[in-house]
Amino acid sequence: MPGRTIAAICFATFLTGTFSTAPLLAQDVPGIEICIVEKTWERRTSCLQSNVDFLQKTITKLSIDHQQKLDAANRQIEALKVAVAGLQKVAADLQASQAKTAEDVKKKQDAPPPPKEQTK
Repeated sequence: MPGRTIAAICFATFLTGTFSTAPLLAQDVPGIEICIVEKTWERRTSCLQSNVDFLQKTITKLSIDHQQKLDAANRQIEALKVAVAGLQKVAADLQASQAKTAEDVKKKQDAPPPPKEQTK
């Protein structure tokens, strides 16, 4: 039952906000407008200029966003290059160590056996 009470309160609040008698103010939302419906050339020109301004702002914003993404990607690439260089050094050190160990084992195998102590 408590869930129904909460739902009823939410619905009542929604209806109060939706059907209130206060006048709603129109907002000018920037975007592309259809300018061919304008009758006078002055209004049509103003409409077209508004579209151009909107498109220029959008292009500028997108350019900045994409440049930031490219910069972040370049920083990540540089960090990965440093990590790869470090890993290559570790791999080279391990290979050198392995080669040295293999060489030491081979020397021990090729060396003549130590003389056995003679028993009396």
